Amino acid sequence: MQIRFPGGKKVEALYDDMTVVTDQPLIDGGLGSAPSPFELFLASIGTCTGYYVLSFCQKNNIPTEKMKLTARFLKNPTTHLVENIQIVIQVPREFPEKYKNAVIKAAGVCAVKRHLEQPPQIDITVTRL
Repeated sequence: MQIRFPGGKKVEALYDDMTVVTDQPLIDGGLGSAPSPFELFLASIGTCTGYYVLSFCQKNNIPTEKMKLTARFLKNPTTHLVENIQIVIQVPREFPEKYKNAVIKAAGVCAVKRHLEQPPQIDITVTRL
């Protein structure tokens, strides 16, 4: 993955043949033209969890059109860091009760969630071009 700075407060990540664009909100000097890196981080938790819920439902022939996930991020008022993430899987009335625990278990397989539970060490260095 390569990270580059295309201008303003934008930062891009180039990974394989994809480019992920981030920007900062207007209040922080950006244009608000893309999610901030932290917003993408939070979205990755929700979308990763959603992927495993979707896969579970597809495998079990459960329609997903009326389903959605809602994520809440509770911050510590002193540190301003997220200290609790609540993800609610909202299912329609016709969702089979017998799959309730199984879909929760499937959601828990999310790789982003598992990395947060056992975070990697992050080493940062500087080299010259």
